[in-house]
Amino acid sequence: MTQSPSIEQDNPPEGTRRNFDGQERVFYDGYWIKTYDVPADTLEAKKKLIEALTRRLFNHTEHGMNIPGTRLAEARATYEAETDPAKKRVKGAMLAGALFNRATDIFRKLVELQACGIEILSDNPLMRECGKCLLDAMDLGRCVLHRSGEEGIDELWGEPFRAFSIPLEDFYESRYIKIGQTMRDIDRIAKAMIANFSQIPAFANIEVPMQELAEAAKIKCETLRTDVQIFEVWAQMVTAAERLAQVPLECTQGDQEAPGTYNLSDGLHLVQTGRDLIFYIARARTPMPKSTRDYIERLENYVKTGRAPITSIPLPA
Repeated sequence: MTQSPSIEQDNPPEGTRRNFDGQERVFYDGYWIKTYDVPADTLEAKKKLIEALTRRLFNHTEHGMNIPGTRLAEARATYEAETDPAKKRVKGAMLAGALFNRATDIFRKLVELQACGIEILSDNPLMRECGKCLLDAMDLGRCVLHRSGEEGIDELWGEPFRAFSIPLEDFYESRYIKIGQTMRDIDRIAKAMIANFSQIPAFANIEVPMQELAEAAKIKCETLRTDVQIFEVWAQMVTAAERLAQVPLECTQGDQEAPGTYNLSDGLHLVQTGRDLIFYIARARTPMPKSTRDYIERLENYVKTGRAPITSIPLPA
């Protein structure tokens, strides 16, 4: 698969569109990002988009958040009654999930009514209730962590409300802006890994597979799951990650135990953690600034000290 166009030499204005080999791309944050046709701005189209965004949100957040909208009253009552701060965060996240599902339920029924020939205006009480549910869920999004346990992704909570409240064309454009920022952070992580590990002889072979993973991840985050290319794109990213994990260390027996040298087990764990973080970011198509910042600090500390405290970050699901 060919690489996606990257930084343009003449530095065009943000939002510039050009064709590359018959494919339209838009320029944001130094990257030419693949564009897709915007569907007609109808309730049906918004329903499908909000449903997809809701599924996407639950796919990337911690477990237990996908509470049916029919249990909204229960979720709200238990959240409001909770006094323990740790439990209140979790119950707030569960309430946010119930609010999202309630909003999706309402929108689905509105589309069904419209299909029956009933005109649905923007000031319809159910439309207002749907918007309020999405807004309340977005406010509670601060309670929810990414599945890695590292941080929340506020952007995922705001997307369904934006899809509900602004024209679809504007929503798609906002996603291209966010994808450009995501690509930038993927490159930041890859460059930090190469710059730091290249100072350690044992990891001399990491540069090429690291660059391959970064390029594959950038292509993944610009490609919709409905795109015919997704089979090749996903396979490309997974196999690039596998090659990175299998890179042999350049070291002699006993290096790991020698005084004043690097703990290679810590280094290998850092490689795995960086690989996983790139996966998380590419799949969510959204930056994870706290995780990225913390990871780069751990890399730099490893180069200085030869040690990297192990943190518990689950593998991508």
